[in-house]
Amino acid sequence: MKSLIQGEKVKIQDYISAREIEITIALNSAMTIDISCFGLDEKRQLSDDRYMIFYNQMSSPENSLQMTTNSSGKGRFKVDLNKVPSSIKTMVFTAAIDGEGVMSQISSGFISFADRNGEQLRYDFTSLNFNKERAIIFAELYFKDSWRINVIGSGFDGGLSALLKHFGGEEAKTAETLQNDLQTSNSPVAAPEVSSRKISLEKKMEQKAPAILSLAKKATISLKKVGLESHCAKVALCLDISGSMSSLYRSGQMQEFAEKILALGCKFDDDGSIDLFLFGSKAHEAGDMSIDNFDGFVSRTLKKYPLEGGTHYGKAIKMIRDFYAPGFKQSDLPVYVMFVTDGAPFDRDYTKKQLSEASHEPIFWQFMAIGKSKKDVISNGGRFFARLAASDFTFLEELDTMSGRYVDNANFFSVENPSQISDDHLYDLLMNEYPNWLEEARQKSIL
Repeated sequence: MKSLIQGEKVKIQDYISAREIEITIALNSAMTIDISCFGLDEKRQLSDDRYMIFYNQMSSPENSLQMTTNSSGKGRFKVDLNKVPSSIKTMVFTAAIDGEGVMSQISSGFISFADRNGEQLRYDFTSLNFNKERAIIFAELYFKDSWRINVIGSGFDGGLSALLKHFGGEEAKTAETLQNDLQTSNSPVAAPEVSSRKISLEKKMEQKAPAILSLAKKATISLKKVGLESHCAKVALCLDISGSMSSLYRSGQMQEFAEKILALGCKFDDDGSIDLFLFGSKAHEAGDMSIDNFDGFVSRTLKKYPLEGGTHYGKAIKMIRDFYAPGFKQSDLPVYVMFVTDGAPFDRDYTKKQLSEASHEPIFWQFMAIGKSKKDVISNGGRFFARLAASDFTFLEELDTMSGRYVDNANFFSVENPSQISDDHLYDLLMNEYPNWLEEARQKSIL
């Protein structure tokens, strides 16, 4: 095993025969420290944010660069040089302090390079000329005729977001920039971006709401399937508070479901919250559910807004339209509304009118019905009990296929029990028609 020194450069092939390399980083410190790797292009820029590998994105698209172990101050990466795309010329391995502290407080650390025969190269430090730096660049793999290692071992002012800026990563885009991206893109969404606010949100979720972060990772899988992993949107949850929903609230199922939608909201937006609306005989704007207040949020809300008699979709749709699109002309940010009910409304004509008018606005309506439909009951031989035992979802199906709208702005599916549908399947269902609506809304200058 060869010990490296600061500033040393070596050819990988002189010490490591395999094309798969394991890189380990470890720091001796009580501070919270994020380990990450930046895959850079020939201009040493992060031109593709999928090659920023950190705690919330632990693999590149083709798995050429993977983070296999991650904890505070420790990280392990696996690099397959055979799979690294030609656009990636340098991989920079870094650490950044999250929270209070500076790099001069770190007593020692190392980065090592190993193959299947064990550790082959290692750079140790016990003290470096750190002052108030909050990050360190350990080393880089770079391609120059062949793959090489450059031991840097230098401090860097600022934390993870500063490193992101240094390597050309983008801050959250302005509304004007997002609109330009949408107008020039051939896909429903703009090109991927890394937002430092999203990085901060994900770290906050890791510390305060790990269950929401776990759900958000599942949502990411579904978003990647439709190319929306970097999409930006507002998310709203609209819940039926008619009396027939009582058992769903008492059992905690609606709280669990709301948390799943919050996780989607955290992927689409960087404020860590979703807006909540309620409807029964009336419509209510119930504030925002966030990673700071989500625990028990639904129960607390129902104490303020008790279950009501009657079901009126139209009132809720009108309230949401007025909230997000008053005097609408054109928008840079779409709104995804998750609309949950267990039965048909009393105000069918008014609901159709509101949804039709809303088809000119940047709002997508995802309807989800809870319960067994009459159609299913009848098909199973239960015709006599259908009226009493099941709900009528025919009207929701009509909303999904309703003609005369400017764009198709709604989708519908039903679940017999929200707790019985897997998280993965739910997020797939939520992305069934939304990408198509985005494309159509963009083409017709709604977005």
